[in-house]
Amino acid sequence: MAKPNPVEFMQQVRQEANKVTWPTRKEVGISSIMVVVFMIVSAIFFFVADSVIRWGVQTLLSLGS
Repeated sequence: MAKPNPVEFMQQVRQEANKVTWPTRKEVGISSIMVVVFMIVSAIFFFVADSVIRWGVQTLLSLGS
């Protein structure tokens, strides 16, 4: 396969970049807010799950002593 020269390569890159559908500022803002919300929800979920598991293990270990 022949390598294109640098000028042809940059032209091809520009053509491909023009085909991309870039998100609007509003879409980026909404997506960012959704990421933060899901991050907070998952942090709360894993905190609660960890607390329940820790309580269960401590309970089981205290039965043996």
